[in-house]
Amino acid sequence: MKTYQLVGIGNAVVDVITQADDSFLDHMGIEKGIMQLIERDRAEVLYGAMGERKQAAGGSVANTIAGAGGLGLRTAFVGRVHDDALGRFYAEAMEKVGTAFVNPPVAGGELPTSRSMIFVSPDGERSMNTYLGISAELGPGDVDEEVAANAEIVFLEGYLFDKDKGKEAFTRMARACSAAGGKAGIAISDPFCVERHRADFLALIENELDYVIGNEAEIRSLYESDNLEDALARVSAICPLVACTRSGEGVTIMAQGQRTDVPVHKIVPVDATGAGDGFAAGFLYGLANGQDMARCGRMGCTVAGEVIRHIGPRAETDLQQVLEAAGLAE
Repeated sequence: MKTYQLVGIGNAVVDVITQADDSFLDHMGIEKGIMQLIERDRAEVLYGAMGERKQAAGGSVANTIAGAGGLGLRTAFVGRVHDDALGRFYAEAMEKVGTAFVNPPVAGGELPTSRSMIFVSPDGERSMNTYLGISAELGPGDVDEEVAANAEIVFLEGYLFDKDKGKEAFTRMARACSAAGGKAGIAISDPFCVERHRADFLALIENELDYVIGNEAEIRSLYESDNLEDALARVSAICPLVACTRSGEGVTIMAQGQRTDVPVHKIVPVDATGAGDGFAAGFLYGLANGQDMARCGRMGCTVAGEVIRHIGPRAETDLQQVLEAAGLAE
């Protein structure tokens, strides 16, 4: 038995959340309802202007790994944080939810720990201001090949594809996992990231990966296509397993050329942040436990549905009980 059933690698971002009305947003020049990347000076100004703060360990793949750990998988996360207050908080928060944070916080004069300052308006809108900091500097030196080899499944975060060192880290981790008999896959993360690195994305998928998870826009972006069916056919021709989420329209899974469509129960979200991360958690939990594609898809949709019932990117309930209530318990 391998040490880990699922290991993720991605941005380690502390979500710092506070309440703020529209006049505060206007005063601080914060654009309401969107995510903006900001520089260090701006991050320090906004952090200092926040009222009562709530902090949580975040990042897309980190959210997935935490969710899968909550379902009972043996999990670990590879990320880069600074040895500052937020970095130590992040490492401890991941350990508290049962996920091994395998890279100790980095001491010295590097960039601060990444953080996203999130201002929640009275109407529920979330205005996110993200400073990438040290997490964007993750590279192959942060990948312990022994950790990757001791993983049944590894999950890569597409957001880190913007730097060559991130691409190198992915390749090193995927190859170490595959060489030891595991499966490696990626969350595409962002269609704009695909547009910047399309050839490298497709080469990684074809040559190194066993599965891909993305939404409709991301899958279509791989081939600059307006036709989802065409894009699905093309990506499934180069990758054994593709899971495509289509918001309220359900999920389409292509496994070894066999198609499975999984419907969803439409609900009005309290906060849609993290829905894709939650889907991946449930889907990979099913995959790690040898479930068929229909059941994996249903598990993913069930976890995603629970995530969007809460403020924030992670569910606040016992996910095992959520699956039990849906008739999907192991």
